This record gives sequence, C-alpha cells and structure tokens, in this order.
Amino acid sequence: MERPQVAVLTRVPPVVLERLREHANVVDLSGQPRAEWGPALAGAVGVLCSSNVPIDASLLDRAPALRIVAMQSVGYDNVELAALRSRGIVLTNSRGSLVDAVADLTYALVIVAVRRLGFALAWARSGRWMQGDAPLAHDLAGATLGVVGFGAIGTALARRAQASGMRVIYHTRTPRDDDARTGAQHRSFEALLGEADCVVALLPLTPQTRHMFDDAAFARMKPSATFVNAARGGICDTGALLRALEQGKIAGAALDVTDPEPLPPDHPLFARDDVAIVPHVGSATVETRTRMAMLAAENLIAFIRGEALPTPVDA
Repeated sequence: MERPQVAVLTRVPPVVLERLREHANVVDLSGQPRAEWGPALAGAVGVLCSSNVPIDASLLDRAPALRIVAMQSVGYDNVELAALRSRGIVLTNSRGSLVDAVADLTYALVIVAVRRLGFALAWARSGRWMQGDAPLAHDLAGATLGVVGFGAIGTALARRAQASGMRVIYHTRTPRDDDARTGAQHRSFEALLGEADCVVALLPLTPQTRHMFDDAAFARMKPSATFVNAARGGICDTGALLRALEQGKIAGAALDVTDPEPLPPDHPLFARDDVAIVPHVGSATVETRTRMAMLAAENLIAFIRGEALPTPVDA
C-alpha cells in the first residue's frame, strides 16, 4: 500500500521529521519559497505548519488531496476556516503543549511592566544613571492583575502572580465555576479595565476580539495601569495604544506580539521608554517548540492511522 505524503511547511526539529517518516513520505518545504511548494502540495494528504504560514484558498487549491492541517501552534487565525470547511479538511492545533512557557513569559512581562524595567534598562543604557536614580516603579504585592481570557495559560499566570502577592481578577464571556480553586474573581470587561493595575490580554484573535483594546478600552484604564499583550497582536489597536501612552491614559506596556508583526524598527513604540517589546517568544524554548511540533506530528499520524486525533479544532 502506498504511503501517504505529508508536507512540512515550517521548520521542525529533526526528531519530529524522523517520527513522521515512520508513517508517511515526508517532504520538507520549510526552506523553500512558497511559490515552489506546488508539486509537493499536489499530492499531500496532510501538512504541518505554524501560525506564520497563511493557509488560504490559494494554497488549498494547489493541494487537492489535502485532508488535514496540523498546526504547530495553539492559535489558528492564519487559517481560512471557511475554505477548510468547504473542502472537508480537518484542523488540529497544539493546545496544552505550551502553557507553562507562555505563562512564564507573560509573568515576566507583567514584572517588566509593573516594575518599569524597560524604563530602567533605558535609563542605565543612556547614561542617565550617572545623573541620578531612575524614577520609582510599583510593587507587585498588593496590586491587582486583570486577565482578559482565562484559560489554561491565564490560570497558570494567576498562580505565578499570586505567588508575588497579586490579587487576580479575570474576564471571560461566561464566569468560570472554579473561582474558589483559582483564587480569581470574574469581572465584566469594563469593570476589569477600571480596577486592574496591570491588564493582560490572553485570548484568541477572532473577528469579535480584533481591536478589543481600542481607544475606549484604554480610556477606561487607570492612568497608573500597564498593559501586557501575550496573545495576538491584532487584539490591540496599535494606534490606540500609542495614543494612550502619549496622552498619559496608561503608564506603560509590555508586548510579546504586535500588529503588524514584526513591528517596523522605526515604529514610535520602539522609541518609548515606557514600552518593552519582545519578538513573539512566548513559546520560544527548545523544549516547548519540540513538544508543539511533535504534537502536530502525532495528530497527522493519528489521522493516517484512522485513530482519534489528540487535539482537533472544532471551528
């Protein structure tokens, strides 16, 4: 029986390619221009990709045999879901494989924002330290952390924040039923914005959440509050964030994601001492990226073997 073909569209560790080759003919396209993928895609039953690879109708038209798209990421806003549905193509993601890594990075950004470490780094590098100490920041202990989107990563972040003595409130469309366990309290979006000393975005990018943090949202925040985005750049209106900082409506921001992404190096946000930006590194550890890629591979293998998929997406 002929082995199915799988196309790998993003770089993965060699161990993942070896695992896939136990069950399929694997074509690694990660180092080739997208325009040259056509011949390999034409016979592919499955593809493995990350969130920076657009899975759109133009790509799907070149892959008539495609039956499964396995994402090496939790988010899938790069995928044209309607195009997948119309072709009967299954989608999987890598949820559960990056919770601790992203929670750690988000917690670090909270500390950077609340303690104004971006400002302190700039103070030292610019030589201002020679003229005196940097202005004071704020304590984490006793501060209120507001988490918008309170899934596995949000609850993991809450545990880390609570270890620093922070009080945690959260917003989800429907209040959770385990507040006693998480130690967090539900708020409406508007109430959370007005109460939190640091607001963290940890929710997926959808048509409903795009630009959820706009001029009106930042206007509701405390002037002393900070904003952290570790989810997707499009959740925040970049222009609105810049205006809020320029007008003193919020005190600072720390970002792992931006819109556009990457943010051009001459963008005004990079010039601000009250903003810290890192290049989408929430899951960027050797161990986590290997787990993510291996989970995508296991989804492909399960599909090939006719077994239940580990992490299907119902979208």
